[in-house]
Amino acid sequence: MLTESQLDKYADVLLWGLKTARKDKFKKGDIILIQYESPATRLTEILYRKVLEMGAHPVQRIGLTFEMEKSLYEKGNDGQVVFLAPGDKELYGKINGRIFLRAPQSLTHLKGVDPMRIGKFLVSRKPLRDILDSREEQGGYGWTLCTVPTQELARQAKTTIRQYETQIVKACYLDAEDPVHEWETIHKAVSGIKKRLNSLKVKHLHVESDHVDLKITPGDHRKWAGVSGHNIPSFEIFFSPDWRGTEGVYFANLPSFRSGNYVTGVRIVFRKGSVVEIEAKEGQDFATKQLAMDVGASRIGEFSLTDRRFSRINRFMADTLFDENYGGPYGNSHIALGSSYTDTYDGDPASMTKAMKKKLGFNDSALHWDLVNTERKRVTAHLLSGEELVIYEDGLFKV
Repeated sequence: MLTESQLDKYADVLLWGLKTARKDKFKKGDIILIQYESPATRLTEILYRKVLEMGAHPVQRIGLTFEMEKSLYEKGNDGQVVFLAPGDKELYGKINGRIFLRAPQSLTHLKGVDPMRIGKFLVSRKPLRDILDSREEQGGYGWTLCTVPTQELARQAKTTIRQYETQIVKACYLDAEDPVHEWETIHKAVSGIKKRLNSLKVKHLHVESDHVDLKITPGDHRKWAGVSGHNIPSFEIFFSPDWRGTEGVYFANLPSFRSGNYVTGVRIVFRKGSVVEIEAKEGQDFATKQLAMDVGASRIGEFSLTDRRFSRINRFMADTLFDENYGGPYGNSHIALGSSYTDTYDGDPASMTKAMKKKLGFNDSALHWDLVNTERKRVTAHLLSGEELVIYEDGLFKV
């Protein structure tokens, strides 16, 4: 397991991420929700102390065990599946920060559950997410998350727990004397890349690899975002496209663990912005039913690229948080089906209405499913001037 010193550094990096992610500064008396799974208890204890030292009010909530989660779907009726506990909306309307410590003890325990029931659960929780999204847009709330290594994660990644822990330490720069300084350096470097990308007037992007031939349309009033503190680790630079301009083929060569299911070899065909075909080598039924969750589930909500100069992740981790930030020899790209991020709007996100989001092509859904491609690729920007510019190749940004 991670040493006390590494856990202490992990907590410091998480608090850096939380403070970086929120527009407004934290002040004494703010409420910070710490959600965790049982193997992350020691890190939670350290964070709890550090939040108290900030002068904030920590509120801790432990998540469902995988047995509880499985029971909910297998034994619960429809009303029980969508039930929201009294006080949840009030709590989410008042918290100023949220840290989620993921430490799964099973990744496939829901394999036999009807994906439509899982979809109902996610849709029922969307009002809570909408509350948090609105508060974040207004600057009163920020969030971050991380993963604590477990035997299950190591097993599914086909490695030992020691090697898995080593990759987390390396990826999060916990082996550095001052990890927060390392993250501040990365944050500064990525800010320069985002500034140069955002200066381009892009009509559309063309993404090409051995199995990808995809057109992505940024749309009006977009900006590239990333390394905002929201995820630890996070090296990706991304935006939420105008979903209506998505055309072509995308392929996820990394497996995906989602909602207790294992999905591999996902190939997606887009026409006029929507998925018209989805195939999976494994998990076909689950993948198909994910797209039926709601209207927005079959549209794109995010396009992302990771520069291998920053990411030290070089193996499959059976965890989207790490896999979507894969560095390796060629970096990675990923798309997300489902909900978009309004923090990639180039104006004030707090001023955006549902009508504005719809007009600009920001997608809305209870789903957000990241699908990762690590193949050698090229991304060409077709500019409004008619010029073509390669912005990403062989895992490196070229701007």
